[in-house]
Amino acid sequence: MKAHDILSELVGFDTISSASNLALIEWVEAFLHRHDVPTERIASDDGRKSNLLARIGPETAGGVVLSGHTDVVPVEGQPWQTDPFVLSEHDDRLYGRGSCDMKGFLACALAQVPQWQQLELERPIWLALSYDEEVGCLGAPRMIEHLMQHHPRPESVIIGEPTLMAPVIQQKGITSLRTTVHGIEAHSSQIPQGISAIHAAARLIERIETIMGDLAAENRLNQAFNVPYSSLHVGRVQGGTAINIMARQCRFDWEIRHLPGDGFDEVFERFRVASAELEEALKNRNPAFAIETERLTPTVPALADRDNDQALALCDTLLGAREREAVAFATEGGRFQNAGLQVVICGPGSISQAHQPDEYIEREQLEQCTNFMTRLGRHLACAD
Repeated sequence: MKAHDILSELVGFDTISSASNLALIEWVEAFLHRHDVPTERIASDDGRKSNLLARIGPETAGGVVLSGHTDVVPVEGQPWQTDPFVLSEHDDRLYGRGSCDMKGFLACALAQVPQWQQLELERPIWLALSYDEEVGCLGAPRMIEHLMQHHPRPESVIIGEPTLMAPVIQQKGITSLRTTVHGIEAHSSQIPQGISAIHAAARLIERIETIMGDLAAENRLNQAFNVPYSSLHVGRVQGGTAINIMARQCRFDWEIRHLPGDGFDEVFERFRVASAELEEALKNRNPAFAIETERLTPTVPALADRDNDQALALCDTLLGAREREAVAFATEGGRFQNAGLQVVICGPGSISQAHQPDEYIEREQLEQCTNFMTRLGRHLACAD
């Protein structure tokens, strides 16, 4: 099967993060088994989802991991012109949810399996398919742990997120948070009797933006990123019951996207101090006032430009010398790096198409990725 045909199959599986990915995993397993490729499932705790690890070539050290997530973001509320779960083509663009992010990469890798099997590879190619990347990179850690504990150590990891086949060596980390402010209800004509949770939340939201400005003003910058400082953003606010009632509760969801050199804890500490000071001041008016902040998902670690000489040399060999980039979106790259592996993010398609209605990937990008996969096999078959 060609990459286009496999992509059509993969897009046909509705693997939105809230749903199971097992039907897709079963299809990929069956495809790999037809080509005598051994596979292992590393399942979620509830068994509704699974990672899939496959090895082409010998079980020796020094192999290359091709990593991609199987889940996609929702389509609800988006104005799609086509069925998002049926691959369609127009003007050399292949439309469908996940076509770009990132089933196109997986399709190119799977399409190359029969050729890799004919090469008698000297070092293995690992296929690492994960679940729940889009909701916090939740599935990859147990797959990485399994790989490192039960198999020879790979040399490099290629994360196939859409980068237009440019090597990316840095990414920001991300943490999603929820802050809940518990105020004191009162009639809005009797302001001294209550404490508005909305007003208190507004002060914290303003502080969040101030922290971002402070980081930039302190020259905590990395010019490799198009937004060169750690960013903080409030995406949703909910609170209050009526215009004439001082709000008893206000909740806002927000995020920190931290530079590799900052780290989540250091950035969050600035908010924590401001939150504690505000809580103490308002508790003096009423002890029932409270502020709580929780992580909605574990922190997705950043990818730093370090300990990656061999992975970069591999990309240079397969792609030619190209400018190395940095991205603000999160990937599983930091998880692999924290396990001691060398990582580069490189895959077909543009991130500008990801998560969009009428998501698409250019045919030319699939061809570039296919050529990359062909050269990878030859390189590992001829390696010293």
